[in-house]
Amino acid sequence: MSNKSEYILQPLLLKKQINFMSKTKLIINKNGSIKIEGDFEIMDQEGTVYGLQGRSALGLCRCGLSANKPFCDGGHRNNFEHDSKAFDLPPMKTN
Repeated sequence: MSNKSEYILQPLLLKKQINFMSKTKLIINKNGSIKIEGDFEIMDQEGTVYGLQGRSALGLCRCGLSANKPFCDGGHRNNFEHDSKAFDLPPMKTN
């Protein structure tokens, strides 16, 4: 006799493995935050990790107006304008 929960759990574990293997994405929102999605951790300048409480997506402040830096709190609304259009960087310099 096989265990039914074994069959239910396997796809869930596989799904979690696939999610952890996907690329981390940074999305530059028009007139707003940088949205980060995926498997990531954020550290301060001393290497201390922020406690993200299991979040796999959040917004990082890029306007400087958040009272909760480095995270976005919506302080940019009506105070920050930047149209986010992707472009290619010039080639890296080699010495």
